[in-house]
Amino acid sequence: MPDEDSKIDHYVLEYRKTNFEGPPRAKEDQPWMVIEGIKGTKYTLSGLKFDMKYMNFRVRACNKAVAGEFSEPVTLETRAFMFRLDASTCHQNLRVEELSVEWDATGGKVQDVKAREKDGKGRTASPANSPAR
Repeated sequence: MPDEDSKIDHYVLEYRKTNFEGPPRAKEDQPWMVIEGIKGTKYTLSGLKFDMKYMNFRVRACNKAVAGEFSEPVTLETRAFMFRLDASTCHQNLRVEELSVEWDATGGKVQDVKAREKDGKGRTASPANSPAR
């Protein structure tokens, strides 16, 4: 980190996706993406998709006249949490299909619940099965 009286004006962050753990390889398939004009020593990179497991990052400091050398690249793992919604236990207004979830304001499952209640297979009166759950 620079001293308070440093001449650093801003930082440039570069990152790219990679399939490899550890230091970057000599020949990578993905180009470096550039974010310029970062004023602080912390930056949040948003909008990333978890379509690759690892990412390389490097940074360099710039003053008003020239840019310094890039730092040694760092490889970070971008872990994703995968989950699925269960169509049979989700909220009555959610329509859950294989890879999509849609809000159905008309409460599409209400008809199914009423039909099951007629057959004696509906929800019980316990709070765990209430529609507000």
